[in-house]
Amino acid sequence: MRHVASRRWLALSVFVLALLPALYLMGVGQAGAAGQAPAPGQAAYDRLVDRFFDEARFRFHPTAGTEAGFHKYDRQLEDYSRAAVEAQVTILKSFLSQFESLDVKRLTSTSAADRDLVIAQIKGDLLELETIRMWEKDPDRYASGVSNSIFLLISRKFAPPADRLRAVVARERLIPKAFEAARANLKAPPRVYTEVALEQIPGIIGFFRNDVPAAFGEVKDAALLADFTAANKGAIAALESYGTFLKDDLLPRSTGDFRLGRENYARKLAYEEMVDIPLDRLLKIGYDDLRRNQERVKEVAATIDPQRAPQEILADLEKDHPPPDRLLQTFRDTLGGLRDFIVTHRIITLPSPRPPILEETPPFARALTFASMETPGPYEKVAKEAFFNVTLPDPSWPSRQIEEHMAGFNRGTIISTAIHEAYPGHYMQFLWLQRVDSKVRRLLGSGTNGEGWAHYCEQMMLDEGYGGGDAKLRLGQLQDALLRNARYIVGIEMHTGAMTYEQGVDFFVKEGYQTRANAERETRRGTSDPTYLVYTLGKLQILKLRDDYRALRGAAFTLQEFHDRFLALGYPPLRMARKTLLGDDSPTL
Repeated sequence: MRHVASRRWLALSVFVLALLPALYLMGVGQAGAAGQAPAPGQAAYDRLVDRFFDEARFRFHPTAGTEAGFHKYDRQLEDYSRAAVEAQVTILKSFLSQFESLDVKRLTSTSAADRDLVIAQIKGDLLELETIRMWEKDPDRYASGVSNSIFLLISRKFAPPADRLRAVVARERLIPKAFEAARANLKAPPRVYTEVALEQIPGIIGFFRNDVPAAFGEVKDAALLADFTAANKGAIAALESYGTFLKDDLLPRSTGDFRLGRENYARKLAYEEMVDIPLDRLLKIGYDDLRRNQERVKEVAATIDPQRAPQEILADLEKDHPPPDRLLQTFRDTLGGLRDFIVTHRIITLPSPRPPILEETPPFARALTFASMETPGPYEKVAKEAFFNVTLPDPSWPSRQIEEHMAGFNRGTIISTAIHEAYPGHYMQFLWLQRVDSKVRRLLGSGTNGEGWAHYCEQMMLDEGYGGGDAKLRLGQLQDALLRNARYIVGIEMHTGAMTYEQGVDFFVKEGYQTRANAERETRRGTSDPTYLVYTLGKLQILKLRDDYRALRGAAFTLQEFHDRFLALGYPPLRMARKTLLGDDSPTL
């Protein structure tokens, strides 16, 4: 789920719990929570929350405002300058002080919990801006950032084409300033960051040259089209110049270190995921789950052919994939069966029968993404489509590279990916998010909840009988689990200095059972996405929460009720979810 933000009531009767989805639709699930009387400090708190998002978030990240559905930001572009960074740091510290000084006794219990989420978010932002400083290290954040700013204006028809084109023109005119800031900000980035940025540039230029003009074929206003032609040419020229700068100037001096170090890694986890488990114990948890999944692969593979090694069987399974030109349709054909299974087996309440739209991954996201779910912002009122993006191989690639890419879309992995991204994974969580009335919970959250939920669903659906016990489907699910295990371990090990980049690639191949092409992609991602352990970490936390909730509910437990109550929370860190569902602060793992 892209940029989705935030990631309860014991002793309710089964009858009332069964009504929860309908109650949420009628607005009972307010920020103050059903049954809570207005708190004396609630009005002031609500105003502070509004000011925080307006003054400390969307003022500095207008693209995020557009994505959230607040279209007053559509003609603004991020100010990428050092001065803007310093201004944001100042205002974040001011809001941190204001939220920390609130008297939680004067708030509803839900708002008091949301306050903790905002404080953690601010601390995470300050860690990024002041200490990690990716704005000085990652050249791709500028090129892909401005591309995303334009993409959001053309991908959703939230306004007439001419109005959206005017917003495109306004943003494109500011793009050259973004690259001026990039040249001034970037110091000695890690070489892999600059290499990724260079890899992205041709696709981004193609996006501006081809996709953006094609999106506005309906516009006939000659003056507006002339303005667009000039602004678009300026954006392309700025991108081309930036590409030359990356290759000739920045790459030779890209000698920086991508590693966060133990202290920053631990702080990032604590702020973004509310996870304070010592890194050594976290690592042991990850290795233990890796070994369990490897053993399970051996067991399942033996039911297919006990005479062959699991890796050989997995290699054969990777050949069982559709041709590239049938990949999107194969995913479409999968979604209907998943929806039917969820309904008939009472896995979770389905808020809407409308499926997501399958399409190819946008050009600027293809270098690091296999598949993703792009949902409308929680405050989008018009363009409510959700897009399931799948990265197709480039026809210009050598045949071996195309085959390696398609191996990642074998039959088992297609099922696992469709579950993860759509039913009942990210897309389902997005549908439930529309029912959450807390502004904080709609706009802030955690990866361990969002990605953890989607990864949990891959295993849960097969555990509940989807696929009828097909061993090949189970191997596909387990291979994806091993991929996430490898992310978990490589992220910690690389960023704490215990593993080199090359060792990370080898780990994905040898321990995660991945192709070398995918291993290289995944390791590159880990250099700039250090906490991509959230998939496995979140899944393990959800499994433990489910077990503990089952013990609490006893004979009244049903899987559908647990899932409905879990998704009704938004997607806050799992520590917050446990507090609401269990009523205590027991360990998440």
